[in-house]
Amino acid sequence: MLNTDETVTIYDVAREAGVSMATVSRVVNGNKNVKENTRKKVLEVIERLDYRPNAVARGLASKKTTTVGVVIPNIANAYFSTLAQGIDDIAEMYKYNIIIANSDENDDKEVNVVNSLFAKQVDGIIFMGYHLTDKVRAEFSRSRKPIVLAGTVDLEHQLPSVNIDYKQATADAVKLLAKNNKKIAFVSGPLLDEINGKVRLKGYKEGLKSSKISFNEGLVFEAKYKYQEGYALAERVLKSGATAAVVAEDEIAVGLLNGVEDAGIKVPEDFEIITSNDSTLTKFARPNLTSISQPIYDIGAIAMRMLTKIMLKEDLEDREVILNHTIAERKSTK
Repeated sequence: MLNTDETVTIYDVAREAGVSMATVSRVVNGNKNVKENTRKKVLEVIERLDYRPNAVARGLASKKTTTVGVVIPNIANAYFSTLAQGIDDIAEMYKYNIIIANSDENDDKEVNVVNSLFAKQVDGIIFMGYHLTDKVRAEFSRSRKPIVLAGTVDLEHQLPSVNIDYKQATADAVKLLAKNNKKIAFVSGPLLDEINGKVRLKGYKEGLKSSKISFNEGLVFEAKYKYQEGYALAERVLKSGATAAVVAEDEIAVGLLNGVEDAGIKVPEDFEIITSNDSTLTKFARPNLTSISQPIYDIGAIAMRMLTKIMLKEDLEDREVILNHTIAERKSTK
């Protein structure tokens, strides 16, 4: 008698159906080289025992689990959740399952979740994050599994990636604000994150230079990627004399918007804001936020398609895909 507290195995199905494990495997995998009455008998036992094939165990034999790991820094963040949706849709199209691992924006946990995914025998990983630490790079280098970055810059150009040109996008936002403002703040996540300190900040400086505005270090502000951080920064940004801000993350931007307005400053009449991700938050805010617009869903979808090509040993036409961006002008700019 089968103990219902134990996991049902292919051996249990074979024994109950009175067939070999190879026959059960052929039925599960849709192999037509099985007699119809045998197939029906095996399927009846599978249903009765509620047998579910173990993808990891199958992967140990075939060296493939048709499972992809997705590392996400904050699953509640609208930008990354939209990226994940694009990944999942393409994964489903190519018959891959995904395992989402949330790193909570913690470098140590990030290493742990990467190792956990490798331990689960995933066929590949899509990595989303604000930066690539040396520890994560080391884990990627140790593994032979393919890795693709989505919405994550790699200044060492080691890994396939999908992004927009964040430097040019930030410069474009500054130039738009420079039409009406001479003191433009740069409000970003931690500058230690390469996308902020080495890419967007450079774009900010280039935008100022092309608009004939001198760079002022006192107009650069950094915060964690949280609404509360943006709200708390509002007082300091206003005291700096800034009349506009380019913000690197939508949650920070909504916090700044509300903090500025709670201080009695009207947006956009007295203070203009452009944010960077054009997630759903930009439309929820009042006034709606002008934003650098990027194809977030497409970044995730293309990253997953690139990963399938690598896993299927197909050629990649381009290892570093840069998608187009625009500026979606709404009510937070004049």
